[in-house]
Amino acid sequence: MGIAGAPIVHIVDDDASFRSAISRVLKASGYAVADYDSAASFLEATDAEPGCLLLDVQMPALNGLELQQELAKLSHHWPIIFMTGHGDIPTSVRAIKAGAEDFLSKPILKQTLLEAIERALSRLREVQRNQGRLDALRALIAQLTPRENEVFALMVRGKMNKQIAYSLGTSERTIKYHRQMIMQKLQVGSFAEAVSVAERTGMLTPEPSLDVKGAS
Repeated sequence: MGIAGAPIVHIVDDDASFRSAISRVLKASGYAVADYDSAASFLEATDAEPGCLLLDVQMPALNGLELQQELAKLSHHWPIIFMTGHGDIPTSVRAIKAGAEDFLSKPILKQTLLEAIERALSRLREVQRNQGRLDALRALIAQLTPRENEVFALMVRGKMNKQIAYSLGTSERTIKYHRQMIMQKLQVGSFAEAVSVAERTGMLTPEPSLDVKGAS
């Protein structure tokens, strides 16, 4: 908390006095804070740094739940803590089901708020670590040649060298060479690890069904 590059707590609430009070509490606790008077103003802040959102449910124009939906469309999977003075069970259930980290009723106790923020930021750090690992795997895959990509896509689906060679119109010896190069470039030591890379990067989507009429 409070160190350079640390995640920011974004407060989105149309109540200026509430934003000010929460900002003071968070800054005194060592957090970096940015505040916005509407969901629209937050969406317009294209340079907003990753962090967690303290988001009011009831706001004019675009409300908190609608902002949550917009962020999901933009693939901004930042943890959201909803705050409301008009809370009800159906609304909180909708928010949590849509991925909200927490749902707090105003007035919010300082300790309750800080604990919720710490949980949210902890989850954000985990998401960022996972994204970092995923980016590293995609960077390895990007080193493959177009033909190696074709071989990789077939081998991780369990196709044998003979089948891959037939499918790509080449020899088994060539496929064996490609497989060796693929394993080296992906920095994996086993077929199972290669399959894991494909799964984690979303390459193992279902194959289209094949027309097997007339097959012997």
